[in-house]
Amino acid sequence: MTHPARDALAARLRAAGSVFAEDEADLLLESGAGEPVRLRSLVQRRLAGEPLEYVLGWAAFDGHRIRVTPGVFVPRARTAVVVEQAALRLQRYDRVVDLCCGAGAISVALFGRVGALDLVATDIDPDAVDVAAENIGDRGIVVAGDLFAPLPDRFRGAVDVVAVNAPYVPTASIAMMPVEAREHEHRVALDGGADGLDLHRRIAAGAGEWLRTGGSVVIEVSVAQADASVAAFVAAGFTAVVEQDDEVDGTCVVATLPA
Repeated sequence: MTHPARDALAARLRAAGSVFAEDEADLLLESGAGEPVRLRSLVQRRLAGEPLEYVLGWAAFDGHRIRVTPGVFVPRARTAVVVEQAALRLQRYDRVVDLCCGAGAISVALFGRVGALDLVATDIDPDAVDVAAENIGDRGIVVAGDLFAPLPDRFRGAVDVVAVNAPYVPTASIAMMPVEAREHEHRVALDGGADGLDLHRRIAAGAGEWLRTGGSVVIEVSVAQADASVAAFVAAGFTAVVEQDDEVDGTCVVATLPA
C-alpha cells in the first residue's frame, strides 16, 4: 500500500471519530495486506463502529497479542497492574487461578513474566472460555463456571495467587461507558452490581478456602472503589493494601491470607 492510501484511510477513520486514526490505519493495512476484499471488509466493520480489537481479532496486552472474538471482554492496558503485582508473588510452577479470565490475557502475561505455572483459568461466559483456551493452549487449564466453583479439588487450600479482573462497573454507570464497550462487550463482563463490588465481596468470602497460608488475591478495582474493596477483604479475614501503577493508570487490591 502507498502512503497516500494509508493517509486516505486514516482520514476516513478520523472522520468517523477515531482518536488514533494513523495507528489504526497501519494495523488494518497490516491485517488486510495483499487481500483487497478482506481489507475492504475490515475497514467497513471499523467504520461501522465495531471495536478495532474485534475487527483485527486480537488485542495488545503486556507485550502480547491476545486473540479476542466479538462479545468477549477486551483486555485493557490498566490490567497490567494485576499482572505486575501477581508476578511479584510468584515463582515458576506455583499454583495460580486466573479468575474471571475473559480472553485469558492475565494468564498469558504471567506465563511471559514468570514462566511455567500450575494455572487454572475460569470464566462464566462460555465464549470467553473458548477464546481463553485458544490463547492459553496447553500451558494451563480453562474451565467454565461461576468463580471458584469449577476449580479442581487439588487446588483447595493450595493456591499461591488468585489474579482477578472481575466486573466492577456499577450497573447504573454502564450507560455512561464508551459505546464500544457497552454495545459490543457482553454485559456479564462489565456489570459489577449496584456499587460495582458484588463480585469483590463474593471473591473475598470464597478465596480463603482455596489459598494457601500467605497466598494472595490480586484484584483490579477503580481508585474510587479501592477502600471499599479493601474493607470487604479485611472483613473476610485478609490483610489488604492498594497498589497503583501510574504508567498504565491501573489500581488493584492485594489481599493476603495471614498465617
